Parts: sequence; structure tokens; C-alpha cells
Amino acid sequence: MGKRSGLEPFAEYACAGADLLALKPANATFEESAAVPLAAITALQGLPKGQIRPGQRVLVNGASGGVGSFAVQIAKSFGTEVTAVCSRQNLDNARSMGADHVIDYTQEDFTRNRLRYDLILAVNGHHPILGYRRTLNSTGICVVLGGSVAQIVQSLLFGPLISRTGSRKIGFMGIAKPNQKDLLLIKDLLEAGSIKPMIDRLYPLSDTAEAILALEEGHARGKLAIAG
Repeated sequence: MGKRSGLEPFAEYACAGADLLALKPANATFEESAAVPLAAITALQGLPKGQIRPGQRVLVNGASGGVGSFAVQIAKSFGTEVTAVCSRQNLDNARSMGADHVIDYTQEDFTRNRLRYDLILAVNGHHPILGYRRTLNSTGICVVLGGSVAQIVQSLLFGPLISRTGSRKIGFMGIAKPNQKDLLLIKDLLEAGSIKPMIDRLYPLSDTAEAILALEEGHARGKLAIAG
């Protein structure tokens, strides 16, 4: 199980440095293992190390995709109370991943209710940065990992200003930084049964183009995987 930092084509074999590799989890298939590194490490690095503690309230906006599904499970493994935001058809899937609460974003705007969170992971969708700020508790943190262009731009432009002028913090996290330490932690969580890759569909290598088109539609539940 490993990850590279560049852009690679789909192929049966690839080269990677030993410091970016870890053994395949014993309880995971090769396809499941291949679906893990990028999404799981992105989710892990989006959950601020040393600042996430048992009992905290965590909200994952975009909980049904690859990164979001891992974020829900990793946050639960840290002992937090997790709220998953996704579409109605994915609510049961979010519950099965361990979410304590679920919100259908088509029916409820979580930035408009009275609940407050210690950490918000904005993986998908769009909400104004001030909406995220309003939904944080007095010392809360919002990490923007993706979503609409407007959401990303606002986090880059206004996140630092909000963070400097108050106790709430908002920031944008770009591409995950591959490293063996995080990969080994993910491997341990997989083998302990704390997390599991949610694979929506497995494609043969010959159908890679179809898989990419499905991914671009943005409605995958978890990960799409390619079998060689």
C-alpha cells in the first residue's frame, strides 16, 4: 500500500520510494488497499493532529465521497461525536460508517441551526466562510479540503483574516503530503476494523475511461476502484 506525490497514469505497476510504502493490511483486498492512501491520508491530515480529542463535536460536509467517508470513520476512531452531511440517498450509508447524526443538505442548512462544532471538515459543497464561522464554537476549527471554487477561494482569501482576528480558525488544506507514518496509522486503523474503504463500484482496467466519467459526475458513494 503506498502513495505517490505526482500524477501517474493507470498501470499494472508503478515505482515509489520505500519511505512512501507500507504493507497491505491483512484484512483488506488489493482493490480495497488501492482505494485507501490518497483519500484516507487527506482525511487524516484534515483532522488537526493534537487538537482533536474524544468528546469533541465534528461535522463532515460531504460525508459520502471518498475523503468524506474516511473522515467520518477516522473522526469516530478518535472518540468524537460525528455529524455527517450528505444527500438523502446516502444518509443510511453515513450511519453505517458510524456517524452519530446525519443531515440531508437538501432539507437543512447546518450553518443556520443553533448547533456548534469543535471541528468542521468541508470536503464538498459550498457554504460562505462566514456561515462556517458562525457554526464553530468559540475555539472551533474549520478545514476546507475542497468543494466549490467559491468555497475554496473564500477560505484562501478570508480564512487567514478570520483566524487572525478571533479565536475561531478557518483554513484551506491543499494536496495531502504523503508519508509513511500516516500510512502506517491508516493501516493500523484498517486492521483494527476502525475504518473500512467504502467502494461504490469496481471497474476492470479496460473500463477506466468509464470510471473517470462516473467520478467526474460527483455522485460516487465512497471510492471507485480499478481492478487490473
